[in-house]
Amino acid sequence: MIQLDQLSIRRGGRVLFQKASMQLHPGWKIGLTGVNSAGKSTLFSALLGGIESDNGSLTRPAIWTVAHMAQEIKALDMKAIDFVLSGDEEYWDIQHKLEHPEQLDNDELAHLYGRFDEISGYSAPSKASQLMAGLGFFEHQSQLNVSSFSGGWRMRLNLARTLMSRSDLLLLDEPTNHLDLDAILWLEDWLKAYEGTLVLISHDRDFLDAITDHILHIENQELTLYTGNYSTFETTRSERLAQQQQAFEKQQEARAHLQKFIDRFKAKATKAKQAQSRIKQLERMQELSAAHVDTPFTFSFREPTKMSSPLLQLEHADIGYGDKLIVTNVGLQITPNSRIGLLGMNGAGKSTLIKSLVGDLNLLKGQRKASELLNIGYFAQHQMDALDGNASPMLQLGRIAGKTISEATLRSFLGSFGFSGERMDTPSESFSGGERARLALALIVWQRPNVLILDEPTNHLDLDMRHALTMALTDFEGAVVLVSHERQLIASVCDELLLVHQGKCREFDGDLSAYADWLRQARAEMLKTANVPATPIKSEVQNKVISSKGDKEAQRKEAAQRREQTRPIRKNIEKCESQISKLQPRLTEIENLLGDAGLYDVSRKDDLLKLMNEQTELKAKLEQAEEQMLELMMELEELESSFDN
Repeated sequence: MIQLDQLSIRRGGRVLFQKASMQLHPGWKIGLTGVNSAGKSTLFSALLGGIESDNGSLTRPAIWTVAHMAQEIKALDMKAIDFVLSGDEEYWDIQHKLEHPEQLDNDELAHLYGRFDEISGYSAPSKASQLMAGLGFFEHQSQLNVSSFSGGWRMRLNLARTLMSRSDLLLLDEPTNHLDLDAILWLEDWLKAYEGTLVLISHDRDFLDAITDHILHIENQELTLYTGNYSTFETTRSERLAQQQQAFEKQQEARAHLQKFIDRFKAKATKAKQAQSRIKQLERMQELSAAHVDTPFTFSFREPTKMSSPLLQLEHADIGYGDKLIVTNVGLQITPNSRIGLLGMNGAGKSTLIKSLVGDLNLLKGQRKASELLNIGYFAQHQMDALDGNASPMLQLGRIAGKTISEATLRSFLGSFGFSGERMDTPSESFSGGERARLALALIVWQRPNVLILDEPTNHLDLDMRHALTMALTDFEGAVVLVSHERQLIASVCDELLLVHQGKCREFDGDLSAYADWLRQARAEMLKTANVPATPIKSEVQNKVISSKGDKEAQRKEAAQRREQTRPIRKNIEKCESQISKLQPRLTEIENLLGDAGLYDVSRKDDLLKLMNEQTELKAKLEQAEEQMLELMMELEELESSFDN
């Protein structure tokens, strides 16, 4: 078990928690919660053995294997499937040794083959393929280099690699940040079946509810362990806070009564003895503190500008990129009362539909009709990249507010989004992901949109911020179109669900529970048609020992026929890969150049603008190339699956 004994940790002179004592038993699934900077990541580091405590101790069994999902990975020149397989370090080590049997004697070979069988090494490639499929990768992406994937997809690879480990203790920090709802539901099922001890940081209430059986909460420099999932924790904590406040108020009344007696009679000789007794009684009384809850983040949307109905329409719309059709014959009408949640698997076309609604992407066919009064507030997945990192929140808000608005009004508005006086005047390049997301939302809210189109707005927002956004959207008086993996947000805000699937956009007849069931069934069908093995397969190592009895000549002919029929699609995939490999290095180079403080001098304004414009253009091209490649891979998989029918 994990044992905390009077554990105290501070960072930068600030106490995070102190005198924590508890036991975390094997097999528990623990949600680690608390506001940003409370000390969650520091406790993770302590569990990994990366930091020392100021006082007390934290111990865990030395024989435990610990798996930890890092937040960043390098762009490796390594196949994705190999990167995932390397998460099982013992398998990876044995596999490499067995690739050179000539360097081993018979006893060493026998021992390695025996151990390889003990750790289910022959089924490891199957397990890795299933992990990648569950997290949204297509079969042929397993052969691409890690360096060819964007940052979000690399994080998915990193998660798959972490899950590949045969661990006793699994530490996951915000694993759902870069996942779609279908991948989140798959991950829920996987973690429920995980037999080791899990410690999980997440800002997704539904995710925590589905998985955890204990909550470890950091608040007011204390670590408190609660039994039950997140909903149970919220109920128990609110009851405890109410009891604490009641006890505090009762004690304050008692203290006031004693102090009143002391003040009244301490100067009188006849009552001096009793007064001294009351003073000692007051000194012995253990002082209780008032119940305190960290100040929640709150904001509200301003009243929209004038509205008409409908505000926006798509009629018989075909959407996609170039000559690549993604969704056909879309009919969608947005009125002031519309509350639409877009559902669909990764790569189905939800973000493409969003861009077509906004007007960033021209229709391939059909019409987009916008009211003259239309005022869209658009939060894209990469909205924070559009912020001016060299400008403070006050400066960025002032640019869109105009000179007629007083500074006090602007500061009051930013304050409602959780920005203190100092942070209002700090360049946003130093902000956390949560702060940048809040600033992006603030800039949208100020412009009083009558249609909100939000594509994954909760990424980087903590639990309080997500709750505040949910409440604000519930009270918003305009229309909402929402793509989100946050089920609580969709359920609270949306009253109409549309499903984007297999090139169509249609109404989904059911709630989110029904959608979860639909996703599991659809994923099972995809795994079946994509030939992702559901049972252990033989690895190359095993094939060196067990000879094939199949008709190799027939297999070669069939493989040649398949290659010939799929050649045009493969060539197009290679073109996309080549384009991505050319765009990514230049984009990385520009991002490094933008990190040069000297570039922001007034004399280099033209250079800065040129780089920022090129960065925006490259990001758009990269995103388009990635979507095209994914669509081609889906087409390839459909064609190859037809060979087996």
